[in-house]
Formats: sequence, C-alpha cells, structure tokens
Amino acid sequence: MSSFRFLLSRRWAGFTVFVLILAYGTWWLGQWQFDRLEDRKASNQIVRVNEHAEPAPVSDVLAPGQEVAEKDEWRRVTATGTYAVDDTIIWRYRTPDDAKGVDVVVPLVLADGTALLVDRGWVQTETQEKFDDIPAPPTGEVTITGWVRADGTGDSTDVAQVDGYHATRALSSTQVAKVVDEPLLTGWLHLDTESPEPATQLRQADLPELDNGPHFFYGLQWWFFGVLAIAGFFYLMYDERRTQRQDEPAQADDTPTDDEVDERARKKAAKLAQKQAVKAAYLAAYEKERSEKS
Repeated sequence: MSSFRFLLSRRWAGFTVFVLILAYGTWWLGQWQFDRLEDRKASNQIVRVNEHAEPAPVSDVLAPGQEVAEKDEWRRVTATGTYAVDDTIIWRYRTPDDAKGVDVVVPLVLADGTALLVDRGWVQTETQEKFDDIPAPPTGEVTITGWVRADGTGDSTDVAQVDGYHATRALSSTQVAKVVDEPLLTGWLHLDTESPEPATQLRQADLPELDNGPHFFYGLQWWFFGVLAIAGFFYLMYDERRTQRQDEPAQADDTPTDDEVDERARKKAAKLAQKQAVKAAYLAAYEKERSEKS
C-alpha cells in the first residue's frame, strides 16, 4: 500500500473528490432521464386510452374552478350549446408546419349558462396584427366533440385587444374569464367534430405524438459519462504509479557485498599481472633477438 501514498496528497485527494461528485452527478442525471421516460410512458398510456374512448358529457369532466385532472388530458367529451361569436379569442403565433397563422377559439355557451372554450382550429393569416375574414362557426345550437386540454400558464396567457378581438399567446380559461361575460369551465377543448358543420372548415389540431422520446438514450449517455470518469481516474492513478516507480532509485539489494568487491579486485589484479608478464616476455624476446644480430 505504501506505493499508493501519493493518493493522500492534496492534489490527488481533491481529484478523487471531484471524480466522485462527477460520477454521482452523472448517475443522478441518468436516473432523472429514466424517471422522465417512465412518466412519459404513463402519460402516453393515458392519452391512448382517452383519445379513442367514447365521448363523455363535458359536465362529467370539466367544471368551473376545478383544474383538469392529469387522467383527463386528451379525454374526448361532447357538449351542446351556441357559440358566443362576439367573444372570439385569437390564439396568436400558431405555426403548424412553419406556416404563419392563428387558432380561432370561441366560447360555447351551454344550457346552464356556463361556457366552454373551444379551439375550433387553425387559419392562415398574413400578420399577427390583422385578422380579416376569420371563418364563422355554425349558428344556432351546435353539438361538438373534442379533446380536453389543461390551461396554459405564465405571462403568455394574458389577454389583450388586437384588431377588435381578444388575443393571447397561450390559452388559459382563467385569464379569458376576465374578459368574457359567461362563467367558464376550467380548461378548454381541441375541436374534433361539429354538428351542423361550418361553411368553412378550419384545420384541426394534430393529436400528440406518443413515442417515448430521447430519454432512454440520454439516460444511457449520462451513465456512460460516469463510467468514463471512473475509468479515467483509475488509468491516471496507474500512470502516476508507473511513473513513480521509474523514478525510484535502485533498491538496496542491488548494492554489491564486501566479498563481491574483494573478488572483483582479485580478478582485476590477476588480469593486470597477466598483462605485465606477457609484456615482459615480449620485451625479453625482443632484446635477445637484437643481441644475436649484433
């Protein structure tokens, strides 16, 4: 364990804490995405059931001051009444397929005097300030079916006067109730059918897409980042240890003993004596040869 003492240094302690926080954060974000996936699956299942179920009377689902329940989103309901055309609301900046236009919302006054906001559909307009030739709804008593939607929220639900119409950028029955005379049911409808049919049919709203979205792959991505961070930490730890070992001095076991030193000295002396003897023999032979020639 002494070889990993560097982990106790301030630099490595801080790095370890950072990696642990990073790993936990990526795990939490991945789990959050998987939780969103489960929520979406549950919501999609509610929509699938509600979209094609037999329509229920609107009074069984909506009421003044009663928020739309999550289980009732996109539930089909039916209602009978007369359209209050003078209270038409223009829902601005609606752009299906990137086309400029508005949704036409008209309160439907029911037999008990309450009214229901009905998004009758989309119509193309040149600008968001002039609304010429807005198609009129059927006159007289009308029976409709539609899908229940919850109110929008935020400042975009404020209602203003634009070109003689009530206008908003997000639909909220609570805000619209401030500018119309009739008490409104909470929530509103995306229109499905009208009887009798209008002279000019508006483009109906698209039903919601019921796919699972990107949450599964986002969750895997976050968890992969966490595994990558931990693997990178251990690799850097291994690399630090390897570099440390390369820089370590030779171990004490590699130092020669006294006997080994003496043996090396004797061998060196014997080798030197042998060289001197060879040199002396060579000189003696050389001198002898010279004397014979003389």
